[in-house]
Amino acid sequence: MALLEVKEVTHFFGGLRAVYNLNLSLENGELVGLIGPNGAGKTTMFNLVSGFYRPTEGEIRFNGKDISGLRPHQVTSLGIARTFQNIRLWNSLSVFDNLCISQHHLLGYGFLQSVLRTPKFRSSERRVKKTAEEMLRMLGLSHYALEFPKNLPYGLQRRVEIGRALSLRPKLLLLDEPAAGMNPGEVDELIDLIRWIRDEFKLTVLLIEHHMRVVMNICERIKVVDFGETIADGSPEQIRQNRRVIQAYLGEEEPVNA
Repeated sequence: MALLEVKEVTHFFGGLRAVYNLNLSLENGELVGLIGPNGAGKTTMFNLVSGFYRPTEGEIRFNGKDISGLRPHQVTSLGIARTFQNIRLWNSLSVFDNLCISQHHLLGYGFLQSVLRTPKFRSSERRVKKTAEEMLRMLGLSHYALEFPKNLPYGLQRRVEIGRALSLRPKLLLLDEPAAGMNPGEVDELIDLIRWIRDEFKLTVLLIEHHMRVVMNICERIKVVDFGETIADGSPEQIRQNRRVIQAYLGEEEPVNA
């Protein structure tokens, strides 16, 4: 059984068709790229999978469960975490607190228990802090634990956002343009980081990215969409030589280079 199945999904915004009859299947442990021109429907697809939108038609299944109508927090609780194209961190909180607060839905205690500081409250808080500390260490962020994210270089901010998603212990990680705004050195570090995350956490990763060097270097399979429809699906080498992809995605008849 596939981990994620997107079956003939269509989504409209009023009269505008953003996604049309899209099919996608992800197996456990895969690292798959989703690419296409601006406005092709990629982020809409992420929003559909993560519960921000509900498909107009079709079905989305995760671990065999239909999640098409679930809300974002319900989808997250099942094991899907995501990052965003524009980094969304709490800049008034420290890096450490960002990693703690992202786990709020896992706490398992109520308001009264927090006021009375019951054993359940204390044990939950210890678990959250331990997870945050572990994530800081694993992602090389321990020195920045008390720093505000807005004071960090862009590459480190992105690392904090990925760490926040990983602290939820997901089975599926959705990365929305993680290389956006990065310099070449940061891109190289990101490529190594994504590979390491997939192997270390035994995750399935679905990646939206315009930076072709990232896509071609780390993705085992690439799905290409244009105007909300799939136009190609295959290995990086197959996509690199696909004329329809070259014309639709690059607007020129030259190979897609890594």
